[in-house]
Amino acid sequence: MAEALARMWSQFLPQMYGRVAVLETAARPLADGTLTDTEREEATGAAHKLAGILGSFGLPEGTNLAREAETLCGCKSDAAPAAGARIAEIAALLRNEIGSRK
Repeated sequence: MAEALARMWSQFLPQMYGRVAVLETAARPLADGTLTDTEREEATGAAHKLAGILGSFGLPEGTNLAREAETLCGCKSDAAPAAGARIAEIAALLRNEIGSRK
């Protein structure tokens, strides 16, 4: 079982990092208030998928962070500068969380 899980982790690792990159890319336009609806949907979807897969691999903190990112990306509000900064912070934390799993 552990071997199969390790293979799956290796298989999904590039996708997970790609989804974190989507969040990183969305942070600045979110902060600037220039995030397009398409970018918002992509970032929200990436965060949603990260929340699911990180929990499946036993990274509950990653799941919590990704859920927070999903909420922040999905909201259109006046708090965009703060939300953009938090998304950037979450993305860095997610990179560390993913990288910490061996």
